[in-house]
Amino acid sequence: MSLIEIRGLSKNYGHVPALDRLNLNLDGGRIVGLAGPNGSGKTTLLRILAAFDAAYRGDVRLEGHEPGVETRKFVSFLPDKSALSDWMTADQVIDLYKTFFSDFDEGKAREMLEFFKLNGAQQLRHMSKGMQEKVQIMLVMSRDAKIYLLDEPISGVDPASRKTILRGIINQASQHSLVLLSTHLIQDIEAVVDEIIFMDRGQVILHEEADKMRSERGQSLNEAFEEIFA
Repeated sequence: MSLIEIRGLSKNYGHVPALDRLNLNLDGGRIVGLAGPNGSGKTTLLRILAAFDAAYRGDVRLEGHEPGVETRKFVSFLPDKSALSDWMTADQVIDLYKTFFSDFDEGKAREMLEFFKLNGAQQLRHMSKGMQEKVQIMLVMSRDAKIYLLDEPISGVDPASRKTILRGIINQASQHSLVLLSTHLIQDIEAVVDEIIFMDRGQVILHEEADKMRSERGQSLNEAFEEIFA
């Protein structure tokens, strides 16, 4: 049994399909890139997997469970928009996560705080966008989760911050966990992903091992993306 199994997943917003009979299997111990043009269904898929949206059709299983209370115990989700109050400090959000998640490792969070060179006493409102993104990653990756769902974790930040954030993700993910990372910055994740998924119009149009795709196509993942979606 795969860690994530999806069969015939469909989701509409009114009369507009966001996901259209999507099928997907994903195993643990992998970092998987999820890419596609705007409106391809990436965020909707992650929200369903994170149990933030139950209004869908089809069968979705995470380690055999439908998304819900049980799966939230082992799924760590980074949404595309932060829900943290900007008056809080990094220290305060660490304390908040400790109370909400039994698998939250404060020691790991403090290590990431130092790795990202963040001041725990600084309020989020006084941090740059890149620093705020690092706080979000620190919180999500400090849980001892089986599945990490990251929606655009490196968007809107400078190239140096992207590299640091990706290093933080790689360093903290366990060898058995699954990291599903949504992004439109293919060139930035090229060196870190084991698999790549391309989505379009609510469907998976390509799911391949990154190394195999490069060797068979003779292209980088970014070049393949540009060719497919040009």
